[in-house]
Amino acid sequence: MSLLSATPHQPAVSEREARQVAEAAREQDWRKPSFAKELFLGRFRLDLIHPHPLPPDEDAQRGEQFLAKLRDFCETRVDSARIEREARIPDEVINGLKELGALGMKIDTKYGGLGLTQVYYNKALALVGSANPALGALLSAHQSIGVPQPLKIFGTQEQKDAFLPRLARTDISAFLLTEPDVGSDPARLATSAVPDGDDYVLDGVKLWTTNGVVADLLVVMARVPKSEGHKGGITAFVVEAASEGVTVENRNAFMGLRGLENGVTRFHRVRVPAANRIGAEGAGLKIALTTLNTGRLSLPAMCVGAGKWCLKIAREWSSVREQWGKPVAHHEAVGAKISFIAATTFALEAVLDLSSQMADEDRNDIRIEAALAKLFGSEMAWLMADELVQIRGGRGFETADSLAARGERAVPAEQVLRDLRINRIFEGSTEIMHLLIAREAVDAHLSVAGDLIDPDKSLADKAKAGANAGVFYAKWFPKLVAGPGQLPRAYSDFHPAGHVDLSGHLRYVERSARKLARSTFYAMSRWQGRMETKQGFLGRIVDIGAELFAMSAVCVRAELLRTTEAHGREAYQLADAFCGQSRIRVEELFGRLWSNTDDVDHKVVKGVLGGAYTWLEDGIVDPSGDGPWIADATPGASRKENVHRPIS
Repeated sequence: MSLLSATPHQPAVSEREARQVAEAAREQDWRKPSFAKELFLGRFRLDLIHPHPLPPDEDAQRGEQFLAKLRDFCETRVDSARIEREARIPDEVINGLKELGALGMKIDTKYGGLGLTQVYYNKALALVGSANPALGALLSAHQSIGVPQPLKIFGTQEQKDAFLPRLARTDISAFLLTEPDVGSDPARLATSAVPDGDDYVLDGVKLWTTNGVVADLLVVMARVPKSEGHKGGITAFVVEAASEGVTVENRNAFMGLRGLENGVTRFHRVRVPAANRIGAEGAGLKIALTTLNTGRLSLPAMCVGAGKWCLKIAREWSSVREQWGKPVAHHEAVGAKISFIAATTFALEAVLDLSSQMADEDRNDIRIEAALAKLFGSEMAWLMADELVQIRGGRGFETADSLAARGERAVPAEQVLRDLRINRIFEGSTEIMHLLIAREAVDAHLSVAGDLIDPDKSLADKAKAGANAGVFYAKWFPKLVAGPGQLPRAYSDFHPAGHVDLSGHLRYVERSARKLARSTFYAMSRWQGRMETKQGFLGRIVDIGAELFAMSAVCVRAELLRTTEAHGREAYQLADAFCGQSRIRVEELFGRLWSNTDDVDHKVVKGVLGGAYTWLEDGIVDPSGDGPWIADATPGASRKENVHRPIS
């Protein structure tokens, strides 16, 4: 098999080797139940999410008290227009957040943190993100994937004692994995950490280091070479950003999140004490993926905040803007968009709160739920913002400063659209999330039948796998034929008197889960070892699962609100609207599983890359500048000014 292109300082790895690295980093076992895992297997385990779990009163009271302080801070001390205009978060705002304790929202109180639950941490991110998304990104990168989270799960007591008090109050952290030529394929990671006595010596370049420009502490993924006494492999380290040899070479600028302190960081002969290694050598990717299991929930949290703001602006604008004798909201074409925004905002919050509360209770394995929340939230928030821009018309395309200059309300709709776009790429692009979730969704199948399609397995191994698979499928497949979804009175608790009927939507979820599992089985039988190449099919399978999870979450949330709050009737209406919209999307996705243009698309791609259609590019000029597609990341001393800017 041909090797992937690699520069001299990068390891050359085959496609199979890259998959093996990714597979080794996965959590292999399922020690706890998972609602989403069961859903992909055709088993609708409503009992795992209903009744909706709730936080203890003490946690809720502490969380609400902090949210009140944070709201006051955001309303009185955050000037979002200034952040957008200056492309920087003022130091006094960051220091104000430190004084509030916002750096330590997820850090235990014994280390000086606030000890908030995942539920209230996410509510705080939604609130801060609505004030300015760059602020939300700063706090999220610091706590969700930065130094505190991996230390919380994998750090030694000495590391926690040394770093967590700093991170709770004063020090900002960043997570450094991506490199100029390494994205979602960490097998090619080039940054090295060479053992030298009681230290490791780091060399390499990291790209898109969110918070890296202002960070005090870094969690860095680097490759330790295998040697005597050293297992080697990709390993995680806590690195002091002020260490000699650490240079922030560039502060990157983007289409959105203009206040983001994101940069390029070079390490040249940086000495890191072995005591700063997190976990064992070679455990770096597993640490990163485990950290992301709950860390990914920060992105849908900010998507929820964006959805709520989109709904507020759509409601206020559409009630005063008149066309043809009535407010535009009363025209069906605009009304449908408002309904979509309202129903989808309700759904995103339902998915987020349910996943977060399950994370807090720690009774369920939520790795798939968190990934689905990230995938679904980032895609739907982008669509909601796009619809808001359309509802606003020309004003949606106009900047807030321009609107204010001519005497209108400064509504930053176009900014929100730009700011949200990155969420479809951050912390796993939509395409990568499809593959990651698909791998987890078919885990049960690969566990019993994986050896059948593994070319490296012997005939004896294949025969054994065949026998095991036969036993598994003989028990599993017949259960996909019929279920509660075919019983008219199933889930009748979700049709209380005086409310719309949600029980039919849950029956649809149950039937569709079985259909989804059958479709996956048919595909594996048809394509076997080539299944992993059918990314279009796998993406649609995952998208169906995301919709079914969201439908389940909204029904459970609506029932919770009916029994605990005054607006249960309205919650049922929103849930009904969302489920109706979602069912249309699910049916389209089911149809596209087997009727699509995947094969012809593949032929066109080969033609494009082979130059068959270059004539189609005639008649334009290319304003792109000169330079390589990927910057040189050869290790060595930096030749650039250090733009590292610690917050004073």
